[in-house]
Amino acid sequence: MLLLNPLHFTDYELIDSGNFEKLERFGKYILRRPEPQAVWLPSLPESEWKLKANASFIKEKNNPEKGEWHLQKGMPEQWFISYRYKNMQIQMRLGLTAFRHIGIFPEQSVNWDYIYDAIHSLSVAQPRVLNLFAYTGGASLVARAAGAAVTHVDSVKPVITWSRENMEASGLEGIRWVVEDALKFVRREVKRGNTYHGIILDPPAYGRGPDGEKWVLEDSIGEMMQLCSQLLETAHAFILLNLYSMGFSSLIAANLVNAYLPGLKYPEYGELFIPDNTEKKLPLGVFCRGKR
Repeated sequence: MLLLNPLHFTDYELIDSGNFEKLERFGKYILRRPEPQAVWLPSLPESEWKLKANASFIKEKNNPEKGEWHLQKGMPEQWFISYRYKNMQIQMRLGLTAFRHIGIFPEQSVNWDYIYDAIHSLSVAQPRVLNLFAYTGGASLVARAAGAAVTHVDSVKPVITWSRENMEASGLEGIRWVVEDALKFVRREVKRGNTYHGIILDPPAYGRGPDGEKWVLEDSIGEMMQLCSQLLETAHAFILLNLYSMGFSSLIAANLVNAYLPGLKYPEYGELFIPDNTEKKLPLGVFCRGKR
């Protein structure tokens, strides 16, 4: 079991965490956001959080999943940050949304490094990579920068537009965009007989497709993994499953991958976390990944 944290994301810093919040730097701007897993006390005093934050997310009383941002003078609603790894550099546009998310999950950068290296290790001229529940496309950009032919699937059209902006800002082109329910898409891909050398899955606990399709992780992940086992090439291939659901153990991710894709080489599973500046470790998801 591995504990992975971003080591060289210079445009990101977790300054402090606690009282169900986190204080983070993205580029030159510092944000204060809710974080349900930060159940401990913060290290910095409240006065310092207020002083440092360029923008703070205030939750609605009746709907803790939504709220509004309170911006200090000079704080933009959109800006770009960079991520570099080896010969790769991508640009990600950040934006202050009504759901506290800003367009990036920085802990995923350790998985981006894995994707980049996995693609370069494949003995394939141009590997085909499928990114499901792909959000604003960090993993898609990394796979494309590594030379893969990338299919990016997300059910929300504005998020696909956001991903395309990130691709263009990164000087990349040629990603295939699919606005569709992920489960519907993989069912059809199996029927078509298509296969991929890499599959990346980052499913939410709950979600809706563009036509109202309901996704509940516990109900649908088994079928999704079964279909992905048929879509993944039998050799020269990799899979990466990431789960962010409160209470989910990394053993669940490992058991899912091992059950539907037995015999993987170099399987790894564990927890993603980011240490704040006082070394409190904030857990931010579990993963399992391996190669054929």
